[in-house]
Amino acid sequence: MLHETGALLDPSRLHFIGHVPHQTLHDVLRISACHVYLTVPFVLSWSLLEAMACGALVVASATPPVHEVIRDGLNGRLVPFADPLALARTIAEVLAHPERHQPMRRAARRTVLEHYDLASVCLPQQLALVDRLLAKRRPRTQQPPDHVGPLLFRPPPPRLR
Repeated sequence: MLHETGALLDPSRLHFIGHVPHQTLHDVLRISACHVYLTVPFVLSWSLLEAMACGALVVASATPPVHEVIRDGLNGRLVPFADPLALARTIAEVLAHPERHQPMRRAARRTVLEHYDLASVCLPQQLALVDRLLAKRRPRTQQPPDHVGPLLFRPPPPRLR
C-alpha cells in the first residue's frame, strides 16, 4: 500500500498493528471512527458482521451481499462499488460528524444480534434444518446383497444433542 500511495499518505498518521489477539481486534473496532469495508460484488465476509457487532460505523461498497446486511443511513453507509469520490465524501462526512452516526452504530450491533448471533439465531436455524432433512429421509427399500458385509450398511447413529 505504501509503495502504491507514495507521498499521498502521511505515514505519521498510519498505524499498522499487525497480528493481534481477537479481543484486541474487537477493541480496535469499538473505538474506530469509521470501518471501511470494500468488497467485490459476490463476497460477504465474517469481518463485516464482526465490525457491526462491535458497534463500528461501517462505510461499505453497495454490492448485493452487503445490501442483505446494511441499510444505508440506518445501520451503516453504502457507497457505489466503483466510485472513489463518493467513498471519500462519505468517509469525510462520517469523520466530521461522529455524533450524527451514533444511532447507526447501535443499529449495526442490533442487526447482528437479532439476525446473525450464533447461539440464538444461526445455530438453532442450522439444527432445525438438519432435523427437517433427517425427518424427510426415506428408509432403504432394497436390501444389500448377501455377500456385502453388514457393517457397511449400518444406519447412522442418532444425532447428538
